Amino acid sequence: MPELPEAETIARTLAPHVEGRRVRGLRFLAPRARRGPVPDLAGRALLRTRRYGKQVALELDRGLLLVKLGMTGSLRWSAPIGPHTRALIELEEGWIAFDDIRQFGSIGWEPDYPRSLGPDPLEVSEAEFRARLARRSACVKALFLNQGFLRGLGNIYADEILFAASIDPRTPARRLSAERAGRLYRAMRDVLERAIAAGGSSISDYVDADGRRGTFQQFHQVYGRAGRSCPRCGHPLRRILIAQRGTTFCPRCQRY
Repeated sequence: MPELPEAETIARTLAPHVEGRRVRGLRFLAPRARRGPVPDLAGRALLRTRRYGKQVALELDRGLLLVKLGMTGSLRWSAPIGPHTRALIELEEGWIAFDDIRQFGSIGWEPDYPRSLGPDPLEVSEAEFRARLARRSACVKALFLNQGFLRGLGNIYADEILFAASIDPRTPARRLSAERAGRLYRAMRDVLERAIAAGGSSISDYVDADGRRGTFQQFHQVYGRAGRSCPRCGHPLRRILIAQRGTTFCPRCQRY
């Protein structure tokens, strides 16, 4: 499932193709791809592409299109229309194809960015991050999956960040000391920045706007590695369920 690094990579690779062009129209090829009413976009300028949490935002001269990538969504520049193409954003030259095999993604129009999500993990300050943790009793892995706490994290990077910080995913957030919370903050930024530099993680279908796969999956330490040896201490990695999501961690290295 595309998370923050994948959405960031898609936005960055799409930008040079589309920024400054005018929209000819938005054509939905599957009803489930439309999220709410969308006005006539013909003639509007596409000013900027950026990431908003796990979503890709296409900022127009009035309003914006927010693309939820879901489990298998992608935005491809001038890609051929295929059996999984659910929508086309047609520009004065070229188009953006929204492909989505499992159809959990969608495109919606918003007058402005919604305010219901938490701060961005790469923009929140360490002081605010620590304060937000101190107010919550939920376990830290569940919090990382909660988009109202921070927007953009999902199962892959939550597991990788917690391993990098040597923190047990079941640890209640408010129980973290200032030192451990600071270590978690630095691990979060480091893992996400390295994943973005690697073009994201291509676990199954993810590609960027130019059709290239990411490479960060080659550097995963724990995600999807249950039963294998911990790369740090050699102890078998364990898989449990937290917030109905599979969670892999090292019960020896990651302290409660």
